[in-house]
Amino acid sequence: MALRSPSTSGRLFARIQHQHPTLHSKAHYSKPTNAVRQSVSMDLPHHRYYPQPISAKAQIPPIATTNTTLAPAATILPTLQHQQPIPVKPVSKSVDSSTHRSSKPSNAPLEFPCLEKNAERERSLDGGPEPDYQNVVSGYSLYHHNAPFYTHHGGVLPEFHLAYETWGKLNEKRDNVILVHTGLSASSHAKSHAGNMSPGWWEKFIGPGHALDTNKFFIICTNVLGGCYGSTGPASIDPSDGERYATRFPIVTIFDMVRAQFRLLDHLGIDKLYASVGASMGGMQSLAAGALYPDRVGRIVSISAAARSHPYSIALRHTQRQVLMADPHWNKGFYYNGIPPHVGMKLSRQIATITYRSGPEWEKRFGRRRSRPDEVPALCPDFLIETYLDHQGERWCLQYDPNSFLYISKAMDLFDMSAPLPLDPNIQPHTRKSHTKSTDKQSCSVPAVNISDESTHYQPTNPQQDMKQLVDGLSPAKHIPTLVLGVQSDLLFPVWQQREVADALRQGGNDHVTYYELDAMYGHDTFLIDLVGVGGAVSGALAMK
Repeated sequence: MALRSPSTSGRLFARIQHQHPTLHSKAHYSKPTNAVRQSVSMDLPHHRYYPQPISAKAQIPPIATTNTTLAPAATILPTLQHQQPIPVKPVSKSVDSSTHRSSKPSNAPLEFPCLEKNAERERSLDGGPEPDYQNVVSGYSLYHHNAPFYTHHGGVLPEFHLAYETWGKLNEKRDNVILVHTGLSASSHAKSHAGNMSPGWWEKFIGPGHALDTNKFFIICTNVLGGCYGSTGPASIDPSDGERYATRFPIVTIFDMVRAQFRLLDHLGIDKLYASVGASMGGMQSLAAGALYPDRVGRIVSISAAARSHPYSIALRHTQRQVLMADPHWNKGFYYNGIPPHVGMKLSRQIATITYRSGPEWEKRFGRRRSRPDEVPALCPDFLIETYLDHQGERWCLQYDPNSFLYISKAMDLFDMSAPLPLDPNIQPHTRKSHTKSTDKQSCSVPAVNISDESTHYQPTNPQQDMKQLVDGLSPAKHIPTLVLGVQSDLLFPVWQQREVADALRQGGNDHVTYYELDAMYGHDTFLIDLVGVGGAVSGALAMK
C-alpha cells in the first residue's frame, strides 16, 4: 500500500526532529525568548493565519547543527514569515448537524416581578407628590424651641420642634415622670391613646398595671431630634431660606438629642425624672441623660445598649448607609422634589433586620420553607425568610425619611461615653467649632492620612486604659440606681457590651447597679417582644427604693 505523503508541517517537523533529536525532550526544551515573542507579535498578520502549503520546489532553509537547544518557534519563524494569509472560508451549516443553531433559546428568560414592582412604584411616585415623612403618625403634641440650638459638632438650628406623647397623670410634686427614649426607627407613639388609637411600639409595656404603670407614673416619649415623625430633622423646613434642610442639616449626637429632650422637660416644668428608660439607641440616651444631668435623673434603665459604639456595630450601620447612599435617587440628600431612594432604603432595612433578630428564631419561624413550593424557583424572594425581609424593607422605605436614617444611624456610631463629656454648646457658645472652613457643602470624602505621622498609625487596644476612660465617663452617674439589661442572642449589641456598662458603673463607685441577662431567642428586638423578661426586669427596677 502506498504511503500518504506527509503534510508540509509534518515534513518540516520531521526534518527538525531528525537534525535535533533532543527537541522532543522536555528537559532540553527552552521557551521562546522575549525577542522571539515580540517578533511574533510584530510580524504576524492580525487575523487568523492559515499558511499556504509549501510547494515541492520550495527550499527549506537549512538548520545549523549546534550544541545549543533551539526553541521550535524561533526555528520555524523565518519560514512562516514568507507565507501569505488566505481568507477563512465560512463553514456550511450542513456539514455537521450537531453544530446547527436554532434561533430559539434553550430556556425562557426568568421573570423578575420584584424588579417590575420597583419600576412600577417609581413610575407612580414620579407622577404624584412625594411622601411627607412628617405626617406618618398623628396625635402627638409639639414643643417649639424658638431659639437657636447649637449642636455638639458646631452646627446650629435656628429653632426646632420636638414631637412627644404622654400617658398617665402628672402628680402635684411633678416627680413621677418617666422619660422613654426611643430606638433609631421609633416614633413618639409608644402606646395608643385617645389622640391615636393605633397600637404603639411598646403597647403592652405601658398602661395600668404594666411595667410602666400609668396608675403610678406620668410617661413621656419623644421623637428624637433629627427624626421624621414630627420632630425637626432633615426633611424639615429651614426657616432661614424656606427650603428643606436635606443634608444641610447639622450632624447631631446622642447628647444633642438628650439636651433637646431636657429643653422639653424645662418647658413642662419638670425638674427631675423618676427614671430615664430606653432600649437600643434609647439605652444610649438613658446613660447620656444620667451623665449629663445626674441631679435630674432618679433612675437609669438601659436595655440592649452600650456605653460606646464598637467596630462591629459601626460596620453594620456603615454598610446600611452606603447601600442607601449608592441609590442614584438619593442625590446627596436632595430628593424631596423627586423620587425618593426607595430601593436603597429598602435594601438597607433588610440588612438592618438581619442584625435585629437571631438565627435560632428564624430557624424555628421560617426554616427552609418556600412561599410557593409548587412553582419553579426564581431569583426574586422565594424562601419565607426572603419574603419576610422583602416585606420589612418595603414597609420601611414608605414610612421613614432616608436622610433621618442616615443622621440618626451616624449619631449611634459617634456615641462614646469613654470620651470627655462634651460641654453644652448652648451654655458656652465659645466652645463651638468654627464654620469658617466649611461653607454650605459638607464632604463625605475620606481625609488623606500622612503616613509619616505616628499618631495616625493603628494603636493596639489597651483594655485597662479603655475601661478606665469608660469608668471616668460614667462617673457622673455613680449615685444613680441603674438597671442594665442584655440579651444573649443579640448580634447588634452583644451581651459583653452590657456587662461592660455594668462593670464600669460599679468600678466608678455605683453600688446600685442591677444586671440581668436574658436568654430569649429574639435577638436585639427582644426588648419589643419579651413582655415577661424585659417587662418584669423594668418593673422591678422601678419599684426599688
